[in-house]
Amino acid sequence: MSNGDGGGRNDLRMPDDDEVFAEVVEMLGANRVRVRCADGKERTARIPGRMQKRVWIREDDIVLVEPWDWQDEKGDIAWRYEKSEAEQLREEGHLQ
Repeated sequence: MSNGDGGGRNDLRMPDDDEVFAEVVEMLGANRVRVRCADGKERTARIPGRMQKRVWIREDDIVLVEPWDWQDEKGDIAWRYEKSEAEQLREEGHLQ
């Protein structure tokens, strides 16, 4: 779906109410990573099974994290942005 500006802007997935932007800071193994979230918190995020073999997550990637209701310092990765998408998010001011 194009918004007609011709600038090549992609319509990126934006966070739902319970999701936050985060940057992967460390790979912990066992399908877990440490992320620094846009709300200032560091969390341990789990890579869900549906993503494990299809989406490769590396340090410095920008992801969407859904913090757990019952344990705020943990969460699940909901989405990973490609490098070009992460650049676009920075340019549009969504990321610090």
